Amino acid sequence: MGVANVVVVTVAVVGLALMPSGNRPHTRPQEVAAIATAPAPPTLTPVGQPPGVVATPEFARQVHANEAGLVPVLMYHRILAKQVASIDRTPAQLRKELETLAEQGYVPITAREFALGDIRVPVGRFPVVLTFDDAHPSQFALDASGNPAPGTAVAVIQEVAARHPGFRPTATFWITREPFGLVGTESQKTALHWLVDHGYEVANHTWSHPNLRTIKRKRVREQIVRLERLLKKLGVPPSTTLALPYGSMPRVRKDTRTGAWDGTRYNFAGVFLAGAEPSLSPYAKNFDRGAIQRIQSNGRKGECRKWCSQYWLDWLRRHPGERYVSDGDPDRISIPEALRGNIVAKRGLQVIAY
Repeated sequence: MGVANVVVVTVAVVGLALMPSGNRPHTRPQEVAAIATAPAPPTLTPVGQPPGVVATPEFARQVHANEAGLVPVLMYHRILAKQVASIDRTPAQLRKELETLAEQGYVPITAREFALGDIRVPVGRFPVVLTFDDAHPSQFALDASGNPAPGTAVAVIQEVAARHPGFRPTATFWITREPFGLVGTESQKTALHWLVDHGYEVANHTWSHPNLRTIKRKRVREQIVRLERLLKKLGVPPSTTLALPYGSMPRVRKDTRTGAWDGTRYNFAGVFLAGAEPSLSPYAKNFDRGAIQRIQSNGRKGECRKWCSQYWLDWLRRHPGERYVSDGDPDRISIPEALRGNIVAKRGLQVIAY
């Protein structure tokens, strides 16, 4: 099918300036050099994507697909009418950030989908992962009608998605032993089933949110397994992802990916840090699924002048050649030829380079 049937393309000339290396401590120098040689993508106005689209080198070139690019994984905590801690956000701040993402062409996917490399984003669009830690009541609650309570994170996501049909209403909620402040099996089950049934991910943030670095190895595994058992009790799928409390890695790092306690095993596709920068593509050689970077949602002030969401979203907008741009074909990985060496070997047969 011709490209004209898929997108309207307007080529923009963009000056690509690389960020100082000190601001991106986890990106390898060779990756930065390769990305710098990639062409900047055009401004894209998707007008619908036909089902079963198959990417080709010529198609990927015309839409400037770059599935080796960076992906913002945004980290949220409480959504409060008035901020108490620096990491809190208000419903208005959350709404404004989501509106910005929608207007710039981002499409939410879950942490699970990202970690597995199952990225189904329309051609010319950019994946973003919305993640919420701790399962605070401000993130999700149901009103008397069984709908998300106004002002909660889920209500805001649903509202933004209703105004922007291309903005998928999904996010990942990493929960602890009393999700969303609910006590009792039935109320917890009702809440978690609503989320799962509406396309949200519910996953593991440990049982009681300890600093895993400070506890014994057996206790690390116990913390993870007890939360998995809660999910099983509540009838929701087992976790595919784990978010580390405080972003703190235990002394035996491999215990966050796989392990067992009291006869119950776990195996995660991705473990997420507290983070300070966009993540590498899950197809990249240097992508570390045991330590996936995230970005705190916040404005540009104090420590957030360079490390939080407003800074990074502005930076990615000004450096479009570094951003993950979808080819619309989930079975292929389209990249500029200069980035061919950055893709992990097991994905080699999926690569389309131009």
